Amino acid sequence: MPFAEFEIADHTATLEREFWSQRRPPLHLRDRIREGQRIAGQSIELFFVRPVWNDPTRHTEEPIAKLTFVRSAGCWCLFWQRADLKWHRYAPHPEAPTLAAALRIVHHDANACFFG
Repeated sequence: MPFAEFEIADHTATLEREFWSQRRPPLHLRDRIREGQRIAGQSIELFFVRPVWNDPTRHTEEPIAKLTFVRSAGCWCLFWQRADLKWHRYAPHPEAPTLAAALRIVHHDANACFFG
């Protein structure tokens, strides 16, 4: 079952408070790079939008993380995108009890999986 509208509003506020307020690109780069999120079903994808390296007139999404809520377990599963362009469970911390906790794991990025 997809997120209800009140859940989307709550998750959006949590994303801003716990993640984007700390990870937003610096002011001098915001005309070239911006943050993005996609909420679909039970998942939230985080990404940056930036110009393509060889054609600055086109833009591309650079994935950061995918967070999926499992209602039956009441937890958030964390995924990162590997070089094969598939989402893989983040082995050091595959689950988090809350969205805020999951975002803290992504922000700290102890294994350099989310931000390289």
